[in-house]
Amino acid sequence: MRQDVKSIVNNLISKYGTRNPYELCDYTNTIYQICDIGDVLGCYLLIKRQKCIMLNEKIIGTPMEKFILSHELGHSQLHRKNDCYFYGSTLFSKIKEENEANTFAAELLIPDSLIYENPGMTKSQIARLAGYDEKIMEFKIIV
Repeated sequence: MRQDVKSIVNNLISKYGTRNPYELCDYTNTIYQICDIGDVLGCYLLIKRQKCIMLNEKIIGTPMEKFILSHELGHSQLHRKNDCYFYGSTLFSKIKEENEANTFAAELLIPDSLIYENPGMTKSQIARLAGYDEKIMEFKIIV
């Protein structure tokens, strides 16, 4: 399934010409809302056949913002009918759907070209260069 996730992400990027998760939400008719949702960092909900993402206002402007949005966008593309909630420990989750959403986010946010153009860099350095936690690279598919 991981390779399928990479293909889905590449198809979205190719179709809409962007890696920006906010723009992809607009293109895929996925509503996003920024609000106070307590300890939950983000969640994906399907409400009356409308895809909805809620982002915790506490993460806006932080390095986690685009990752959480991309993760939830992954749920909207891969697990359309399942409601999903992102807590701080989701990067360490063993749940298949969470790992797939993490892979979706990593593929969206870390272009393959960044890796190929920096062959001497470690995964950790690549993640920092892109502005993300090094754990994101655990989900990046490198071919």
